[in-house]
Amino acid sequence: MTVTLADVAALAQVSPATVSRVLNGNYPVAAATRERVLRAVDDLDYVLNGPASSLAAATSDLVGILVNDIADPFFGIMAGAVQSEIGGPGGRAGGERMAVVCNTGGSPERELTYLTLLQRQRAAAVVLTGGALEDPGHAAAMSAKLARLADAGTRIVLCGRPPLVDSDAATATLTFDNRNGGRRLTEHLLNLGHRRIGYVAGPRERTTTRHRLEGHRDALAAAGGKGDQDELTVHGPYTRQSGYEATLELLRRSPDLTAIVAANDTVALGAAAALRERGLRIPEDISVAGFDDLPFSVDAVPALTTVRLPLHEAGARAGRLATGAEAPPPGGVATIGAELMVRGSTAPPCR
Repeated sequence: MTVTLADVAALAQVSPATVSRVLNGNYPVAAATRERVLRAVDDLDYVLNGPASSLAAATSDLVGILVNDIADPFFGIMAGAVQSEIGGPGGRAGGERMAVVCNTGGSPERELTYLTLLQRQRAAAVVLTGGALEDPGHAAAMSAKLARLADAGTRIVLCGRPPLVDSDAATATLTFDNRNGGRRLTEHLLNLGHRRIGYVAGPRERTTTRHRLEGHRDALAAAGGKGDQDELTVHGPYTRQSGYEATLELLRRSPDLTAIVAANDTVALGAAAALRERGLRIPEDISVAGFDDLPFSVDAVPALTTVRLPLHEAGARAGRLATGAEAPPPGGVATIGAELMVRGSTAPPCR
């Protein structure tokens, strides 16, 4: 049975005219109403008109890049690298391709909404960057949405994400070895003699958070570490403010800490600021380490020990995969290694 504009309007509880305005984008519509209409479009798998069904498998020269926060260098670097690989000729009739960066703000609803919009634009490819949300309902919705995109001819590339569960919709998956990177970073601190190590983790519901924390705890367990890691772990957003506040909390819980590992470099900067405010020297009194090796890490004072992820290289490869300029890796999945970068923010105690 063909889904009509009236069906969408009825499900969204708006007028057909409002649905038309949302789909055409030619008239201002309240954000909540727009979200409701797009969700109804998605649920009903509505296409613009009857003949459009024959065009559903056609694609445009548009490539969508989904990021959590474009202001975060982690995502900005990857998005820029993707765009650098898709910007040249090669689209339909040899024309240019256009990148559209979709900033989700970490919202699962916005992630699905952007995929709906990209499906309606018959995007040639979609690149999803960063960790995935660990929620079974959202994972199922994502798999279904990406399967629809793939069936319509859209290439799906995951960059910095684990593979999809129970789905083969992705053209290729480039996943970072976050677990091994976290393990090596903590092993470095243990080898220096640190035993009281606080950990400022990212949001609990993100795969990146879990994998990095698992690596950290694997290293502690292998070294016979104490079983108080819940006390020595504080979760929060991947922000400087989170690092600052979490570090003060860790010092309150355990004043004898000799090192702090941060979920990423931005969080590490916040941790360092909190330590300096308390009159603690880095690394003489307490060591600090981050993750990602963002461009500012080497310019921190002292320079930040961190784990380097090849963000630009991964993004560029994702761009080539998205345009078909590079063949997918064997099995569709490639694990990108992480490199330990030892700098001045870690050293004592070797007592």
